[in-house]
Amino acid sequence: MNAAKSLQNMQKFDFCEKLEHIVQQDPRFDREAYHFLRDALDFTIKARKKARETDSHVTGQQLLEGVRQYALRQYGPMVPTVLNYWGVRRCEDFGDMVFNFIKAGVFGKSETDSVDDFKGGYSFHEAFVVPYLPEKSTPSRRVVSDYPAEELR
Repeated sequence: MNAAKSLQNMQKFDFCEKLEHIVQQDPRFDREAYHFLRDALDFTIKARKKARETDSHVTGQQLLEGVRQYALRQYGPMVPTVLNYWGVRRCEDFGDMVFNFIKAGVFGKSETDSVDDFKGGYSFHEAFVVPYLPEKSTPSRRVVSDYPAEELR
């Protein structure tokens, strides 16, 4: 068996075990929300590498922005519905999930990282609803004519 594939399978199994423990300890958030958050972190790290940012550490605010972008790409106008279904209703919930991951040894942290980094990140309405609202159109000008419209026959 391929050693790299074996290691990958072990890591996947280890993640699933840790996630099971997290969900048992803190059942506020659906298991899928944690999978989404892990994928959003990967998305954020790749975006930072693409932008050639040298610091490999992702701050809470950077992760929230990555979560926003990734959620919009994955779920479009359904983001609020999906997140609500998973029990995620505000940025602080992502912070709680991140720190659940940290306690379980899935994510690492720096000395300056805090759950407070996720407070007041953005309004879910502004981040996930407003981008899909129709643009306000300018009122059309009414054309007044001296000639009546032809009647329909």
